[in-house]
Amino acid sequence: MSDPSPSSAPVIRAALALELSADDGTRRDALPQADVGALAERIARDLAGFVPAAASLDLIAVGAHYDPIELLRPGWPVHHELDHLAARAPGDAGARVIAFGSHEGRLPGALSPAAEYAGGPLRLVPLVLRGDPATVAAVGDALERDLMETGMAGADTALHAQEAFGVAIEHARYLTLHDLLAMTAMQYEHAGLEPLWPLLETALLSPHDEAWLDVLPEPLVHYADGEARIALFSPAAWRARYAGDGQDDAQLARGFAHFEARQRQFDAVLRAHGIAVRFDHCPGDLDPRASVA
Repeated sequence: MSDPSPSSAPVIRAALALELSADDGTRRDALPQADVGALAERIARDLAGFVPAAASLDLIAVGAHYDPIELLRPGWPVHHELDHLAARAPGDAGARVIAFGSHEGRLPGALSPAAEYAGGPLRLVPLVLRGDPATVAAVGDALERDLMETGMAGADTALHAQEAFGVAIEHARYLTLHDLLAMTAMQYEHAGLEPLWPLLETALLSPHDEAWLDVLPEPLVHYADGEARIALFSPAAWRARYAGDGQDDAQLARGFAHFEARQRQFDAVLRAHGIAVRFDHCPGDLDPRASVA
């Protein structure tokens, strides 16, 4: 994914994806400088092997791994922080390998992975490539086109990551953020979250736009101004919009409970992606769309 960074310098946002086997409790979430430096050198070599022009760009990496949900947030905060820290690195831009490791167990800036998302089977080491705008554009196009199909990490890169992080890696491959978005969309489809994905995608890729989820029997959600607004129905208002005829009280109670659980699920997913959520009461005598407009 090639985008202007907050500093207006063109960047490519990508990640080394580590597919892990069962966690035995020995994994390390943050690497000291020496270990991450050696890993970043191997990553830079791998990327230059896919697209030789990548060797002329700065590669910025961090000695940490994250859950996908930590990278897929509006403004790409982890990549933003890497880019921000790299902008202050000494030396002339171009062909540098800049790696941020831990000192006394702590990573710089806002780079510490969240403990609440630790332990998942897919972990991501975020990467930023930056430099000459024309080169960034060309390399970004090539990576978007080919990386999903050809982007396996080198054997020594995967082995170094395995030993450094203390994990058992089944597969190690490179992804752009667009690749990660496509993978996540498929996973959410399989998890029954497909109706929410267009709204999530708008928040991630076009945060200043708006989007609606207005499809029965799903909760009514409106994304606008960086916030997801969920219509909060009373039991009577819910029955007027969602319940079919001929249901007894027990069926209506179960249906409403299921609907509230679905709202809580959407709320949790949106918040995990760093999207603010607001519940707006929807009286039965008001158009529900008006309550969340």
